[in-house]
Amino acid sequence: MRRTGIVLAIAALVAVFSPAAALAVTGWTTVGSDNARPLDEGQGLATIERPSGTVFRYTGIATVPVNLSSQGWNHVGDPGSAQGWYVEPYQRDDRGAKLFRVESPTGTWTNYTHTLESWEANNNSFAAVTPDARWMVAGEWGTMDRLLVHPMPGVAHTNPAADLPYASAIRLDRPVRDIQGCDFVTATRLLCASDDPEGSLFGTTKPLLQVDLSGAPAGADVTGRVTSLGQLPLKSICSGNFETEGIDVAADGTLRVIVLSPSWCVAFDSKTWRFRKA
Repeated sequence: MRRTGIVLAIAALVAVFSPAAALAVTGWTTVGSDNARPLDEGQGLATIERPSGTVFRYTGIATVPVNLSSQGWNHVGDPGSAQGWYVEPYQRDDRGAKLFRVESPTGTWTNYTHTLESWEANNNSFAAVTPDARWMVAGEWGTMDRLLVHPMPGVAHTNPAADLPYASAIRLDRPVRDIQGCDFVTATRLLCASDDPEGSLFGTTKPLLQVDLSGAPAGADVTGRVTSLGQLPLKSICSGNFETEGIDVAADGTLRVIVLSPSWCVAFDSKTWRFRKA
C-alpha cells in the first residue's frame, strides 16, 4: 500500500508539471511551456521579426516606463507586432485617452494617444497588428460584441500630435468576455485568449477563441465569427483562480499563451504555454 501511494503521488506530480499532460485545445498540440515571471512577463508577449533578427518581447507591471506611470498610464496590456513594428497598449483609470507606445523597425519609440469615444470602455487590453501593418485591432475588457480597429500608428497614422482615430469595428457574431489578447494568424483570422471566469458563453472558462473575419480589417466594419477551441491549460500545484493573459503567434507558427497560476504559485509556476498546429 505504501509503494502504491508513492507511485500515485509521483503520477500526480507528473500530471501537474509535464507539458504533455496539459489538455490541448482543438487544432493545436501542446509542445511545452516556459516559466512566466508575473512582474515583467505577466501581461503579454510578442515576437518581433526584423532583418537584424527575432526579438521576443514581454510586458508586465514592471515594464511600464517610469515616465508613463508618472503621467497616469498605470497598466500595459498585450502587445502586437508585424513587419518589424511593435506596439504596446496602455490605459489609465480616469477615462482619459488610451496610449499606444510604438517602436519602429529602426528602434525609434513614439507615443500615440486615442481619445475615447463616448461609448468606448477605457480598458486597453491588447493591440493586434494586421499582417501588412496597416491596421491595429484593440480590445476592451468585459463582455463585448466588438473589437476596435485603428489605423496603425507610425504607419498609416504618422502624426503623434494628432489624435489616433477610431476607424471601424469587427462585429462579433456572439459575445466574448474578458479578452486579454489577440493575434493574427492570417489577414482574416485572429486567435484570442479569454480570461472568462464564468464559462457560460462557450461552455468552459478560460477559452482559446478563434475569430474568422468576413474581410481584412480596414476603414469599414467587418464581421467576425467566433469559435471556441477549448480551455487553455490550467496547471499548477496551487488550486484556485488562474488568469489567462497575452497571446502571440510567431512567424514559424508557434502559438504562445501566458497563464498565471493561482495564489502564491503565481510567483514561481506561472507558464507561457507553447503550441504547434496539430
